[in-house]
Amino acid sequence: MIVIIPFVSFSQEITQTIRGVIVDKQSQMTLPGVSIVLLNSNPLKGAATDIDGKFKLIEIPIGRIGLQVTFVGYKPIVLNNLVLSSAKELVLNLELEESVNSLDEFRVIANDDKKKALNEMATVSSRVFTVEETSRYAGSLGDPSRMAANYAGVSAIGDDRNDIIIRGNSPLGLLWRLDGINIPNPNHFGSMGSTGGPVSILNNNLLANSDFMTGAFPAQYGNAIGGAFDLNMRTGNNEKREFIGQVGFNGFELGAEGPMAKKGSYLVSYRYSTLDLMNKVVDLNFGGIPQYQDVSFKIDIPTGLKYGRFTLFGIGGLSYIELLDSKKDSTDKTYFENPSDLYYGSDMGVIGLSHLYFFNETLRGKLSLAVSGTRNEIRIDSLFNNDQDKVLSYGNKSHELKYSAIYNITKKFNAKNTLNIGVIADKMNYHYADSMYDVNDKYRILTNFDGSANLLQNHVQWQHRFTDLLTLNTGFHYQYFTFNNTSAVEPRAGIKWNFSEKQTISFAAGMHSQLQPMSIYFLETNNGYGSIERTNQELEMTKSNHYVLAYDYSFNDNLRFKFETYYQDLYDVPVEKEASTFSTSNIGADYGVPNVDSLENSGSGKNYGIEITLEKFFTNNYYFLLTGSFYESKYTTIDGIERNTAFNGNYTLNGLFGAEFNLDKNKKNVLTISAKGTAAGGKRYIPIDLDKSGVAGQAVYDYDNAYKNKYADYFRSDLKIGYKRNGKKTTQEWAVDIQNITNRNNIFQVVYDQKENKLKKEYQQGIFPMVTYRILF
Repeated sequence: MIVIIPFVSFSQEITQTIRGVIVDKQSQMTLPGVSIVLLNSNPLKGAATDIDGKFKLIEIPIGRIGLQVTFVGYKPIVLNNLVLSSAKELVLNLELEESVNSLDEFRVIANDDKKKALNEMATVSSRVFTVEETSRYAGSLGDPSRMAANYAGVSAIGDDRNDIIIRGNSPLGLLWRLDGINIPNPNHFGSMGSTGGPVSILNNNLLANSDFMTGAFPAQYGNAIGGAFDLNMRTGNNEKREFIGQVGFNGFELGAEGPMAKKGSYLVSYRYSTLDLMNKVVDLNFGGIPQYQDVSFKIDIPTGLKYGRFTLFGIGGLSYIELLDSKKDSTDKTYFENPSDLYYGSDMGVIGLSHLYFFNETLRGKLSLAVSGTRNEIRIDSLFNNDQDKVLSYGNKSHELKYSAIYNITKKFNAKNTLNIGVIADKMNYHYADSMYDVNDKYRILTNFDGSANLLQNHVQWQHRFTDLLTLNTGFHYQYFTFNNTSAVEPRAGIKWNFSEKQTISFAAGMHSQLQPMSIYFLETNNGYGSIERTNQELEMTKSNHYVLAYDYSFNDNLRFKFETYYQDLYDVPVEKEASTFSTSNIGADYGVPNVDSLENSGSGKNYGIEITLEKFFTNNYYFLLTGSFYESKYTTIDGIERNTAFNGNYTLNGLFGAEFNLDKNKKNVLTISAKGTAAGGKRYIPIDLDKSGVAGQAVYDYDNAYKNKYADYFRSDLKIGYKRNGKKTTQEWAVDIQNITNRNNIFQVVYDQKENKLKKEYQQGIFPMVTYRILF
């Protein structure tokens, strides 16, 4: 008996609760009386939503589960392969779309949520991504940006950063949005004006399903010409306290969530740099240790229809690093082309308060107020006399602070027509101060500006559903920049036709515009007569017309093929007034925004290509995603010569495969495996003229041949193996994510070695194993 009792206890089936809220997709009003059935349950288990649209299923065995959701007058949905673990309740927020036609014209389509964006106004080039995908993809490191690099039309700038290149556009063309608020670069060690960095501040443990868009996006999104990441932070569990601990690439993490007030909830997480914390305990005895920490939180207080829903959220991060050539051994390579010491600090943060109010069952409004900001502090010392002497060669102390007010109102007239109108008012305060030591042995002030400007945006978006198979989305976006009184009116339109049960064809077109990085406007130049001019302050917005044609074929509920072709026409791109190869289309290929004055909006460009996706959603214990992108990205300056952009890699191929194995019948022990391979065109570069560099004693670049050639093609493969253990009230997960498992030497850059007067290749990340441990309780 002593032996049998623990065995019986261990072998008992572990169960968990599934609950959630179901709303109308367009109006967001809760739906009472919706039927929810647990698939493959015997006896059949189910529930119905109450008057508040809430439902609960209790004592459901853990593992992969499926739900069927039906309601009279609405399209039914099926959710397959949801993960139910022992330590965490599965809380779902589901949306049902009202049917335009009679119900007998439809059938249930499993996994339909994966095929289209959460934003019903998005017609093409968009998809939803889930936290589960972020976690299980090999090489993603729990980072939404790195996960998105698996999708068609997307490529990464390098192994050390998570910048996203979309269809050959600069990574600066990406818009980040969190809970309806446009936010600054959410990455540690991000330079001002950029959109990426080495480590994400976004915590995937706190994110809900979100949208990723790569072109011709709806009118709700402005001040971006490349793409949009529309992220949602989930709400905390409002009935039960739950906790998480994790250690991995993104740091040591502690998180908590639970109920507060009457029906509200809180959600909070804090992370600290893994390497820095280890270094404080045990001296790791190497330089360049990244120091960073971040916090994320959300407080959600629903007060019913009378007062609406109040939400307070925020994210923020601090980061600092020292890369000191003066501290390295003589046998080590330097961090920089010319020996230097770098001291680099960057911070970002955003806090927002929103109020969602339902005027009636078909009309709602949402008001959001936010404050966000970024800070950079940089010092670079050039080293001389065998690194014994140093001179301050560059300094920067800059920050940006933005106050935002956003109001959106949505009206559902009927099942066919929905209207969304919104305004965004941003008041932006700037402080830019940087200078450099120039060739004339004196310091030159690059920017020295304190001031403010306003960016005003508004949009109108209308959706008309002729039938359940034919949808038209139209609208326009307008923005006005008060600093130099520039503006843009941007019409958008898209149509989608499900012309058969398995096939869909879509087309969308729209104009998009974007401000330049703020530091460009305030760059100061000595005019040669003893005074300073800001030669860039009258620059207009860069503009881009997007055209996208898409075809989608579903072989069955879990396997689909997608083809998209696109053309983007860029104009009013800032270039130098004199003939040169400089264009802002290439900003983002390196860290920071270059200090180039005397720009005008005379440049142009074009991006065009085709994208292919073959995707099997998770069923029968495995999934795969195959994507191919074949494209051209060109730009033209004032000399009229068409050149490759820095991001014209010509092709990107991705293959991702994953499987899951239950090691016992009660699904307490689960083994996971994920493998990824990427092949892409090599990075384009500006060559170094070795002869001229030898004479000058420093690198001299051949700008006449900028981006003409590429480094060798890029190839990388990653492997991730994980193990999950479900206890009675805890879930533990271990994973090993091996980056670049073949140790491929992908060229990062070619630099000039002044001491040896030759060119040297520097390579991207070699084989790198990353271990992650997570516990939920």
